[in-house]
Amino acid sequence: MTDESRDRFERIAENYATSEVHSMSPTIRLLHQLLNLAAGASVCDVACGAGHLALSFAPGAGRLAGVDPAPSMLDAFRRLAAEQGREVETVEAYAESIPLRGHQFDLVVSRLAPHHFDDVDRAVAEMARLTKIGGRVAIIDLEGHENADIDEFNHKLELLHDPTHVRSYTAARWRSIFESSGLKVEALKDGLSERPQGTTVLRWCEIGSSGSEAEAEIRARLQKAPGSFLEALNIRRKGGDFLLPIRTLLIVGTREAA
Repeated sequence: MTDESRDRFERIAENYATSEVHSMSPTIRLLHQLLNLAAGASVCDVACGAGHLALSFAPGAGRLAGVDPAPSMLDAFRRLAAEQGREVETVEAYAESIPLRGHQFDLVVSRLAPHHFDDVDRAVAEMARLTKIGGRVAIIDLEGHENADIDEFNHKLELLHDPTHVRSYTAARWRSIFESSGLKVEALKDGLSERPQGTTVLRWCEIGSSGSEAEAEIRARLQKAPGSFLEALNIRRKGGDFLLPIRTLLIVGTREAA
């Protein structure tokens, strides 16, 4: 994650604290089903934002920690945690360099953030470093597309929505990243969605504070896009508007050795 990205999220932390896209989704519920995390487990949320994913584990988890470079995001995390009567630890740091000793956590997670990482391989290596032997790393993030033309179209939409977006990666790329970090992939689910019912372009841009010019350009690009592109990205027309599913994938890996 770059300084530009940190500064942007510093300004819009409240958008993410109140975002229905970020607070809960089918992928979070699926992650809980896949993990079946033991009571009292320690959890670290990297690039935690307002901490929605970390706090989804609050009822049963022991130690909860959040790492983020934006102080206002960490403030939001602490506030939401306090509303639930939970104490949490916060660390102001980038995902690529986390000032915590290794082998501390049963689970290290990140959701809807790695597409902002300046060096995603290094960030996942850091997440693996924090994980206990036998512990797990789990990521939910925007999904790239295997078709290069469709992927580039989607990438340009993401950049209009958020100019600090770096890249959405395919399932194959994520498998390679995990394996290179010494993580054995135990689950990889692609073709998922944070909002199966769809999010309007207006709401998507409100959450990201994209601005009216970017919103208009997104609409224009969607209007001109081949139907096959929209179908591949599960973007649906509704009257004169479009519904975006927020396409994601989920990957879980186990750390087997030091």
